[in-house]
Amino acid sequence: MIMDKKHFFIKLIAPRPTFAQDMTEDERKLMMTHIAYWRDLTEKRISLVFGPVFDPAGNYGMAIIEVEDEAAAKKTLENDPTIIADQNFSFEIYPMRVGMERK
Repeated sequence: MIMDKKHFFIKLIAPRPTFAQDMTEDERKLMMTHIAYWRDLTEKRISLVFGPVFDPAGNYGMAIIEVEDEAAAKKTLENDPTIIADQNFSFEIYPMRVGMERK
């Protein structure tokens, strides 16, 4: 029996609210590896969408992923270069139900 995949809303929280405006050159390089990681997840059809959210209270990253379960979602996030680099980034994971998606 084929198991239906689950969807999760992911929120990437930067180390500081001003990160997008004042990141260092090393942080910029880290973000480029982060983007490449998520681009690869999109090509593998794990990430449905990802990108920055320009919240006036502080920008953050978001993604919607499709995986087997929450453990797979956590593993996906643990492999993100921003988490591996141990630079005070964090993620929040929220299960969600896709009501409709574009074909």
